[in-house]
Amino acid sequence: MADTVYLSKELISGFEPQRPDDGHKNTFGTALICAGSEYMTGAAVMAAGAALRSGAGLVRVFSEEKTLDAIRSAEPCALLSLRPEETADLLRKAAELSKSSSAVLIGSGIPQEYRDLEYLICRFLEKADNVVLDAGALVSKCDAWGRIAECLKARKVPAVITPHIGEFARLLRLPKSDAAGKAEELAISFAADNNCVTVLKSAKTLIATPDGKLFVNDASNSGLAKGGSGDVLAGLITGFLAQGMEPYKAACSAVFIHSRAGEAAAKEVGTRAMLPSDLIVYFPGAYVDAGWGCADD
Repeated sequence: MADTVYLSKELISGFEPQRPDDGHKNTFGTALICAGSEYMTGAAVMAAGAALRSGAGLVRVFSEEKTLDAIRSAEPCALLSLRPEETADLLRKAAELSKSSSAVLIGSGIPQEYRDLEYLICRFLEKADNVVLDAGALVSKCDAWGRIAECLKARKVPAVITPHIGEFARLLRLPKSDAAGKAEELAISFAADNNCVTVLKSAKTLIATPDGKLFVNDASNSGLAKGGSGDVLAGLITGFLAQGMEPYKAACSAVFIHSRAGEAAAKEVGTRAMLPSDLIVYFPGAYVDAGWGCADD
């Protein structure tokens, strides 16, 4: 079993990405959010909102028309690109956007039955510098995941995957109780076998790296147990990757800051009433809690 490191301010403060005063929007990278669908537009809105609040220089949403309409209204600072319907055009556009993006998120709010999902995931894994796979991109069909896993293994820079415990169990073809009972061991072996940083979300969140490290966030908060919290986390990881952070540092930092924002939201409005969209409002204070952008006391 790997040595376990618990997330703390002391650890995360050392991960802060550089933010030079003379930087411009291209200094801080472009986050591409490939997310959302007709009946899950909110996933893209929350992921894009988190990426915008991460400090990324540009955030672009790559989605279908109704999702882009929602982004226009909710997040006017984001750029928009329409997902083509024809497969060849879609993959061509994905390759083009990969070249101009520092990090790509795919999967939030995209149903697994989306016709070209597997091809789109593999295209981003092959072409993009940094990739986050979330929600719909955690395709549980055995043959599809096998091809996606081969793309993961071939990458020079490990991708980040963000399953909750149920999604993780489906990927491993295990009952949820078995996956939960051996979560640390399984996360470590999965990350090593698939060359990815595995963020396993539960009451206690685990971050496992391909080289066998395990980081743990043990601050549980039932207010985060709501649909959309994962979309916010995935967008935040993507925004940090866009700024040049190493994948495991981006994942650990996002989990810590997301958790601290959740604590602040729970204190203000309560775990029952807090919403995933509230978390983004509390990011500024969470950055201070992480020791980012502030002098030591």
